[in-house]
Amino acid sequence: MSAWLREDGDGALVLSVHVQPGAKQTGFAGRYGDALKLRLAAPPVDGKANAALCRFLAEYCGVAKSSVTLVSGQSSRAKRVRIVGINVAARARLAALGDEPE
Repeated sequence: MSAWLREDGDGALVLSVHVQPGAKQTGFAGRYGDALKLRLAAPPVDGKANAALCRFLAEYCGVAKSSVTLVSGQSSRAKRVRIVGINVAARARLAALGDEPE
């Protein structure tokens, strides 16, 4: 697996993400060092960007929003996100994101 993507002992995935809040639209933007870069349209105010991050990843991975939790980085651009219950196809889609150029 990539440096930004690892598997927990219980099968959950943990992603290292670098977020750019306040972007024109939400979406992946390649890598940022050892993290996956993600642009968020939501502003970094009152947890809106964190909620948008979890909502976007849940939709992208095909899991419930409650399956995506922010492990660290609540007030930072560098975040770690844990996703449980993700299927094999979504894991492969996530892993392929790391193959895109920076």
